[in-house]
Amino acid sequence: MKRLLVAGAALGALMIPAAASAQDSHDHACLDETCSVVSLVSDFAGFAQDADPATPGWQGTATPSYGTWGFNLAGRDTSVNPGDDFFRYAGGLAFDQIQIPSDRTSYGAFAMLRELSDNRVKAMVDELVARNDLAAGSDEAKVAAAYRSYMDQARIEALDAQPLQPYLAAIRAADTHEKMAVYMGSTQGRAGSSIFGTGITIDSKRPNEYVTSMGQGGLGLPNRDYYLDARYADKKEKYQAYVERMLSMIGWDDPAGNAAAIMAFEEKIAQAHWTPIENRDRNRTYNETTPVRLAEAAPGFDFAGYLNAAGLGSIDRLIVRQDTAMPKIAAIYAETPMSVIQAWQAFHTVDDAAGSLSRRFSDAQWEFRSRDLSGQPEQRSREKRAVSFAEGALSDATGRMYAERYFPAESKAKMEELVANLRRALAHRIDNLTWMGDQTQAAAQEKLSKFTVKIGYPNKWRDYSALEIRPDDLFGNVERIGRFNWQYQLNRMNGPVDKDEWGMTPQTVNAYYNSANNEIVFPAAILQPPFFDPNADPAVNYGGIGGVIGHEIGHGFDDQGSKSDGDGVLRDWWTPEDRANFVALTTRLGAQYDQFETLPGYHVQGGLTMGENIGDAGGVAVGLDAYHLSLNGQPAPVIDGTTGDQRFFYGWAQVWNSKYRDEALKQQVATDPHSPARFRVIGPLRNVDAWYDAFGVQPGTTYYLPPEERVRIW
Repeated sequence: MKRLLVAGAALGALMIPAAASAQDSHDHACLDETCSVVSLVSDFAGFAQDADPATPGWQGTATPSYGTWGFNLAGRDTSVNPGDDFFRYAGGLAFDQIQIPSDRTSYGAFAMLRELSDNRVKAMVDELVARNDLAAGSDEAKVAAAYRSYMDQARIEALDAQPLQPYLAAIRAADTHEKMAVYMGSTQGRAGSSIFGTGITIDSKRPNEYVTSMGQGGLGLPNRDYYLDARYADKKEKYQAYVERMLSMIGWDDPAGNAAAIMAFEEKIAQAHWTPIENRDRNRTYNETTPVRLAEAAPGFDFAGYLNAAGLGSIDRLIVRQDTAMPKIAAIYAETPMSVIQAWQAFHTVDDAAGSLSRRFSDAQWEFRSRDLSGQPEQRSREKRAVSFAEGALSDATGRMYAERYFPAESKAKMEELVANLRRALAHRIDNLTWMGDQTQAAAQEKLSKFTVKIGYPNKWRDYSALEIRPDDLFGNVERIGRFNWQYQLNRMNGPVDKDEWGMTPQTVNAYYNSANNEIVFPAAILQPPFFDPNADPAVNYGGIGGVIGHEIGHGFDDQGSKSDGDGVLRDWWTPEDRANFVALTTRLGAQYDQFETLPGYHVQGGLTMGENIGDAGGVAVGLDAYHLSLNGQPAPVIDGTTGDQRFFYGWAQVWNSKYRDEALKQQVATDPHSPARFRVIGPLRNVDAWYDAFGVQPGTTYYLPPEERVRIW
């Protein structure tokens, strides 16, 4: 990521996009690591009974259904032993029928829900565009105008690179290191880049205040591994060719020579970057300082000019994330010739802006960033991209319309009941932990009691009255949206933390935990099959959305979320003995995941995925207990020959039944704090005793673990 755009602190989100980079992230897996969210899902997939598996892509706006009681038994592959591959056993035939649409890098039930949400938003946008009675200046009129500006291809083609010219002139004028530092600061909210990522976040140690946060930046590839790991050498080569192509298209001097110099510059920066695993450590990445002390510690970069240009000249303190990397990056910057830095900035500016420029720019960007990096064979249609742009431009406005139309009140009531049972189950489990002492147990119970739960949609919506959107000015709209959003962040600095704010929109198929607010959040769009179906068997719902709830609560007690207390304060509330016991358990869990090979030579990184793996393990264990509590002492019914526990585990497996392109998987294991979908099924279940009992898993099968080797944390 080129800059740190942080709205909250330590979110635990359900999903992270495959292209997300870990280089600027730390507690957050918001699918985008610069937004400070820890996420639950990386991608889902499944099989909707009423979908046509021969047709890639979800076609309509109707809610999918799965079997007669929430799971389609015909999608299993019963030729496989559950202990050898439960991912395959629970959904192998459904998996075989999944066809990844040509404009996607993965597909399945989760992706299908995202597509359903997109289709619903598209239907709403289409209605607005067709109307002639929208009030001038209304949110609805602005959404329609944003869509029209993206679809105005004739004007976009006629302008070609013209909108970039003021930017390129300013870059050429920034002919000293001091001037370029100022220019980098000015790129907040607009096209361009910086060697440091800067954002505004909730202070992890003072969660009622906002604070400026700075960290490593400057890379154009997903993270440092793409520069330093020989497995990604082909991506480096294609990246350099892409840089040369973009520089040539804007008429920059010596495109080939400058592309090589830019690659060398970024490779030096990559060597200074912390690893994705190091970036997860919330204690190490909280380094409070002042602008003056930062400048003294990292000479070679004009931090005062940079911060002033970003609108942060008056701050008296900030949080530095990678404190040992910052001086190294500043030194690299100072020793690099200005001609290289200017070319670097010119490239990143056009790279940032390409989506709002003529087709030759947007196509070039797609070819490298989506096709070459992620294996996506075909670009999304202009119309789909226009809908995404309109939605993103006024995400709260489209979210309000989505919630009004697609989120029934009864769904919220049933979710509240599920959450209550999950909390009861975890409270009981905490009281019975054999590895944790009374003092830490009491503190954990206090934290659990202080969890805030948000379901469906926020209580208030963002005000877009100051945002100007024109139907014939895509590039200008992008600029104005960027400035509007950055000013929104700046305005927070002098006020209290908005505890009602959401880090995701209602139409987002995801969920998250935010450690600074000690809250779990479930947007409306995820509260649908296969996660949640009011007509499904309760065991399937507890395995689906119950596992999600347990996962998000579990983020409050994972290896990083557990460092904050019930009030969101980053502090150590554990006894040393209990923390040592916890670390021993998580180390064992990480070693299990290190052994998982998703493609030949590409293993899951147990350290990078630790938080999500703990969340998954807790989600399954607590979700199962909550299901048992919901039975109120009565035996679970047998349905179609399946027991309640079997249906619970089927529900968990169903939401992860996903298919990926190889390049997307390679990127995921390098950058994503979520394990690949197959191991989000297998990894947690092999540590749950009830799974062995439910399916008769015996020694000698591939994923069998003896009882003494099973890791039980929460």
